[in-house]
Amino acid sequence: MTAQPAPSGFSAATGPAPRPIRLMLVDDSVVARSIFQRMLEPHAAFEVVAVAHTADQALEKLATIGVDIILLDVDMPGTDGLTALPRLIEASGARVLVISSSCDVGGAAAVRAMTLGAADTLPKPGAGSFGGRFADVLAETLLRIGHAPNPALPDTVAIRVEPLAPVQRPLPLRPPVAGPIGCIAIGASTGGLHALSAFFRALPLEVAVPILITQHLPASFMPYFATQIADIAGRPARVAADGDRLDGGMMLIAPGDAHLGLMRSGVVVRVVLDRAPAASGCLPSVDPMFDAVAATYGPGGVGVVLSGMGRDGALAAPRLCEAGGEVLAQDMATSAVWGMPGAVAVAGDTAGVMEPAAIARRIARRHAAAHRVPLRDAVQWR
Repeated sequence: MTAQPAPSGFSAATGPAPRPIRLMLVDDSVVARSIFQRMLEPHAAFEVVAVAHTADQALEKLATIGVDIILLDVDMPGTDGLTALPRLIEASGARVLVISSSCDVGGAAAVRAMTLGAADTLPKPGAGSFGGRFADVLAETLLRIGHAPNPALPDTVAIRVEPLAPVQRPLPLRPPVAGPIGCIAIGASTGGLHALSAFFRALPLEVAVPILITQHLPASFMPYFATQIADIAGRPARVAADGDRLDGGMMLIAPGDAHLGLMRSGVVVRVVLDRAPAASGCLPSVDPMFDAVAATYGPGGVGVVLSGMGRDGALAAPRLCEAGGEVLAQDMATSAVWGMPGAVAVAGDTAGVMEPAAIARRIARRHAAAHRVPLRDAVQWR
């Protein structure tokens, strides 16, 4: 493509321009692909190195082509974009920008895309509306996500590939913990919404303890995510704020720009938001949440690590166990990406590795035994 003047931030005054951001366009519409290419052609910061009209074709091409960002449609023949999204990330290590008419800001499809690992989403304009501001927004979005740090990628690759051999033999497990549950703390990233859905469908409402959730999502998506989780779980949920009290049956979700910390005063526990950098590089991070639960609830703390990239949660999981608490992790077979749960499981810092519904049932059995109530089927409880 013809090189044009570089965008702001890439002039000669700032030194040599970085190599172009390598893009793949995945859209079944030849018109949409052509329009995207025309929009991006004037920018020397971008290079379209591959196009595909289906997700399956994109996966084939990623076996031989390296890309930085994949522009992905949702509604395509064969495998739809959201179903393929985790596989595209795993195959390439690239960031994914989902562009679809179904991805209105805060809509269900946009939130699902983000929890499946998308770096961002944009609503696709209607026919004849591709020009003007959309072209600018597209370029700005690609520049932002293309040059942002990607700390999860090395860990994702290591965890996804290297632990496969050890997993063929029984994983090291810590002894199960009994007694009353004070708080459940759940960490998730890529594939988190699906895993959380399966977990909460199997968790009886009678397990009415405070639930904390750290899901890797931008701050702007968190209110919509909280609404979806409340609908799925049948429990009240909101984005946590400083000073929020932890009450039984309430779900508090880490905002996109802060970790969940806790402070106890007598029997009352309140949220303390923490914005200090976490060792995982994530914001919010599971590690500070697990540390707070360990310090505040000790043996009553239950940590749950669900599908996600990287190793977030792996540093604090042993500390939660050493405080007398228990950590449970999602298994490889049901994880979109077995990075976070795999890191905890392979390190031997879990008391169980299983599908999300089984984790919920195990928690329900412990709750029933601690309160000496009959254990009923979760469907009957609901």
